[in-house]
Amino acid sequence: MHWIIELPDGTIKEYDKPVSPADVAADISSGLLKKAIGAEVNGNLWDLKRVMPEKAKLRLILEKDYEAPIFYRHTFSHILAQAVMRIYGEKNVKLAIGPVIEDGFYYDFDLGDVKLSEDDLPKIEAEMAKIVKENLPVERFELTKDEAINFMKEKGQLYKVELVEELDDEKISFYKQGDFVDLCKGPHMPSTGRIKHFKLLSVSGAYWRGDEKNKMLQRVYGTAFAKKSELEKHLAMLEEAKKRDHRKIGPQLGLFSFSYEYAPGMPLFHPKGTVVLNELMKFSREMHIQDDYQEVITPLIMNIDLWKKSGHWDHYRDNMYFTEKEGQEYAVKPMNCPGHILIYKSGSVSYKDLPMKFFEFGKVHRYERSGVLHGLFRVRGFLQDDAHIYCTREQIKEQIKGVISFVDRIYSPFGFEYRAELSTRPEDFMGEIEIWDIATDALRDALESTKLRYKVNEGDGAFYGPKIDFHVRDSLGREWQCATIQLDFLMPERFNMTYIGPDNQEYRPVMIHRAIYGSLERFFGILIEHYAGAFPTWLAPIQVKVIPIADRHNEYAKEVAAELRNAGIRIEVDTRTKSTNYKIRDAQMQKVPYMAIVGDKEIDAKTVSIRLRTGENLYGIKLNSFIARLTEEINKRQKNSIFKS
Repeated sequence: MHWIIELPDGTIKEYDKPVSPADVAADISSGLLKKAIGAEVNGNLWDLKRVMPEKAKLRLILEKDYEAPIFYRHTFSHILAQAVMRIYGEKNVKLAIGPVIEDGFYYDFDLGDVKLSEDDLPKIEAEMAKIVKENLPVERFELTKDEAINFMKEKGQLYKVELVEELDDEKISFYKQGDFVDLCKGPHMPSTGRIKHFKLLSVSGAYWRGDEKNKMLQRVYGTAFAKKSELEKHLAMLEEAKKRDHRKIGPQLGLFSFSYEYAPGMPLFHPKGTVVLNELMKFSREMHIQDDYQEVITPLIMNIDLWKKSGHWDHYRDNMYFTEKEGQEYAVKPMNCPGHILIYKSGSVSYKDLPMKFFEFGKVHRYERSGVLHGLFRVRGFLQDDAHIYCTREQIKEQIKGVISFVDRIYSPFGFEYRAELSTRPEDFMGEIEIWDIATDALRDALESTKLRYKVNEGDGAFYGPKIDFHVRDSLGREWQCATIQLDFLMPERFNMTYIGPDNQEYRPVMIHRAIYGSLERFFGILIEHYAGAFPTWLAPIQVKVIPIADRHNEYAKEVAAELRNAGIRIEVDTRTKSTNYKIRDAQMQKVPYMAIVGDKEIDAKTVSIRLRTGENLYGIKLNSFIARLTEEINKRQKNSIFKS
């Protein structure tokens, strides 16, 4: 047998015996072998010591490469499981799953009557550190399916037995490090001691396989980095993120609350929170009108036959709510697209009418399991800034480019950086592959023509078409998926949508689904954490707090407030019998952008003294000057105070 290995630079290495990536690395240089932690073989992530096929394209993975965390975090999930089994006894610990996740890893355990808390994490960390120090080799081996089932049964690992029984593979892979063995596809580090910098973060409950009908397991989260400095930076970010948690800040600022007893997963927006939502919608509405969209409103509840026709019944009904009246079954809409199609079909459409753009702040409801509900980020009822563009095939590229530009204009006032992902055909798709290929190529062509940075996310498209997703980066460097553009040839077919062409013949339009904020609730939550509750002035629920120094200044404070209110500025007057410092501190706690402080000097000069929430003071500002500059800041939707420019 002959092994032919191609390196990234085109170099060919030939061997007359089986070789692993480690063998090739050693053949090149001992220094490279020391740096390598894994490999990519024929496009698949590969253990360093795993033998390669006879013909292989090889790329060695070093600590600095973007795939490296997959290797060391996956190994740390096994180190975590091994430590838990050492502490609580192999017979007492039932292992579930332990995957790599963004920025870390977790492992789910069934520990019987033992209940973990965050107080137990230092003890587990100490045992993990011992395993790291032992530098145990991580070894891969395979068993047949029957052998794997028996092997896991002998160890009493019934969750693993269930997983193996569902696999179709002829050979099942396992990984061993010291006395610990786990069912796993890999990849892993060569040994447990190659990466030392880790931290356990939290303990939570998690249903087996995410199903609330199954047993509640205990999930331990952790993270790991190649360098100590990277770990410390990440932990500092997590601490800052805790301070910014919208679930804490939102209620503190009187923005929203939840009634878990009567409306789980459905936020109640208080007056101040409603102000922010209305400002977001006002801005969006202005931009849509400028871009020739027409606003529509569609029913919240529609007959299930509509959802059967759209394909949602077959592909999405487990996430829908239903009701029945007078012998008719209805569904609460999870999406707005079928309603917009009904509007399109209500009259004859000419090619001269295209592109036709409908948008709606549509309230949708989607069932989410209680275990995954998460503040405003994961809810059951939310507003979408949803829109649909109906166009000819020839218009696709320009319309997609137009939406990409629209995304940029919407995100600009918030200071977000963003990137795009092109998501392709999923396994559960509807329609012909040929049509999917045309749609995917059209999205890729539009992306490349705009020179927007993007990556391909294979198999993550909607069931009716490929899509572009936009991920915004917040002030802590975290990414959130918000805007989406989906190209759809299939719904126009299912609903027999047509337009009259220049030759007086009927043609099929193309449908572009798109949302920019996505869920307004989720976008609101992202903004709360992005700004730590200190919204830019144009979004702030209260833009100016007028603070009289003493009771004798109340009348002038009310005059100032009236002038500000007449200029369209949102104000509150604090006439409480509290000290001025108390009132200022309270306004700062409420993240009010400006405090207008009035006393004897301000009354005599007809001025105000301004204090910014950041602590800066400006004295003797003429009221009309303050109003003019503040109005400019609000109208331009500036990100920063105009008094700092």
